[in-house]
Amino acid sequence: MTAKPINPILKQVLELGPTLVFFLIYLRIKDDTFTIAGTDYSGFIISAVVFIPILLAAMGALWLLTGKLSRMQVFTAFMVIFFGGLTAWFNDEAFFKMKTTIVYGLFSILLGIGLLRGQSWLEFILGEFLPMEREGWMILTRRLLVFFGLLAVANEVIWRTQSEELWVTLETFAFPVVLFAFLWSQIVMLQKYLIEEPKK
Repeated sequence: MTAKPINPILKQVLELGPTLVFFLIYLRIKDDTFTIAGTDYSGFIISAVVFIPILLAAMGALWLLTGKLSRMQVFTAFMVIFFGGLTAWFNDEAFFKMKTTIVYGLFSILLGIGLLRGQSWLEFILGEFLPMEREGWMILTRRLLVFFGLLAVANEVIWRTQSEELWVTLETFAFPVVLFAFLWSQIVMLQKYLIEEPKK
């Protein structure tokens, strides 16, 4: 199913806005404690829980406007809901912080399983956006397997050894920027494998 056209600026707002809102809410209440039904919750946990309906609302708007959600968006929403729920249920910030480690680690493992089967599952997810020869997809898949593994390790080290505020800042800005820069560099390096779509 082809997605309906949408203003690119609005699309970026809906995709990136929830994370930025989470960051701003966290900065506002990070030092506060909230008592709900006799249980004390930190500002971080409240921010993580509030992030869930904000993300779902943005995804719902995207779906209404475009008629389609990517597999990555659906998976991300599931992980946020699951680990956000665990964070609130156990009143433990570690669950939400570990989410990033598990997501990147799972990506790395899944790509590895695909490679062992002689397949690029990355092509299954991104093939419609980036037409490329099979050899190019296999190279990109191998490189991303390693890169996601490194990101998983980096997240685990950072949240366990650094301040909460630093982790939130890196999670909001540094990880997405590094991932985007890596993907962009790979697309440039693998240009010879790109398939030019016929002009309409």
